[in-house]
Amino acid sequence: MDSNEFLAENARLVLSDRVIESGWIAVADGMIAAFGEGKGPAGAADLKGDTIIPGLIELHTDHLEPHFNPRPEVFWSPMAAVLAYDSQIAASGITTVFDSLRVGDDIEPDQPKKKSFSTEVFELADALKAASDSDLTRADHHLHLRCEVCAWNVLSDAEAFLSRHKVDLISLMDHTPGQRQFRDIEKLLVYWRRKLSRPDEELLQIVDKRVELHQERAGPHRRGLVELAQRHGIVLASHDDATLEHVEEAIGDGAAIAEFPTTVEAARRSHESGIRVLMGAPNVVRGGSHSGNVKATELAEGGYLDILSSDYIPASLIMAAFMLPSMVPSIRLPEAIRTVTLNPALATGLNDRGEIALGKRADLVRVAMADDHPVVRAVLRQGRRVV
Repeated sequence: MDSNEFLAENARLVLSDRVIESGWIAVADGMIAAFGEGKGPAGAADLKGDTIIPGLIELHTDHLEPHFNPRPEVFWSPMAAVLAYDSQIAASGITTVFDSLRVGDDIEPDQPKKKSFSTEVFELADALKAASDSDLTRADHHLHLRCEVCAWNVLSDAEAFLSRHKVDLISLMDHTPGQRQFRDIEKLLVYWRRKLSRPDEELLQIVDKRVELHQERAGPHRRGLVELAQRHGIVLASHDDATLEHVEEAIGDGAAIAEFPTTVEAARRSHESGIRVLMGAPNVVRGGSHSGNVKATELAEGGYLDILSSDYIPASLIMAAFMLPSMVPSIRLPEAIRTVTLNPALATGLNDRGEIALGKRADLVRVAMADDHPVVRAVLRQGRRVV
């Protein structure tokens, strides 16, 4: 279990630019030492034709939330939540994960205080660090701070968080009704009716209040968060861009990633400007957005899709990558796998991983196919088997 040496043959190797249909691979000291076509060196294990891909890299998942807050007003042990979440992440073939923790409270300071997920991010970050430092985690964990720009305390909480924890990615979110993700307010009301269980009259009052807060806070808070990211050298992502104006703002802010653009025009402009476009893997698997926004496959057909994220279903990441070539004929398997490996690595400066190449980290996933469905059979992180 603790060995970081590995030698195997009779494997289908997915490289960044091509597929070796029958090949071998050797790992030494946690790094990819050699690989090639045909039969491997003596002593190689037989992988029986299974596929080897690089370990998946997940940039935006809030799946820790249901482990920590599984029911309304029920909060689990932070360490237990982290370890259960980490196991599910690794079992999905993800070897590097950016844990998305939100700052910015929905509860205004003059409202009755309730315990909420956003107030517990410090506990969760402490648990993530303790688990990683003690070598209890299977995946390599990085922090992604999701910042709700209209929240009254987003700047103070972000500054406090950065004083305690290293953050590798900050995303600028604005879930104001009538724009970005929820341009269609009726779609938002459908979501809120299920989540908040309040009468429509109250929900419409919330809509009006959110629009008012956007006008008051979005601009100054966004500028403050951009300055904070720049000061700390943190990669910046813009969230749910819908218009060319949104994209121009992201370009001016120095964003490297466009998370879940909601229109073709926003995705095209982001991609053409050098901002990598990230879309949800569930969007691919389901055949469309649950919010009624643009289909990920439509962006892929236009050549504007760079990165996939599992978002709220970890297992969707590997499913979507293997589905893409059959859904978008212009995309071959190596290009599809790059959307979940090399492209997210490059977007976040992780140049030591993301592809099967000499000298790269031996973060690898052995995949069997059940009909057209990829099944994770084994996961290696730096050559050590973790699943």
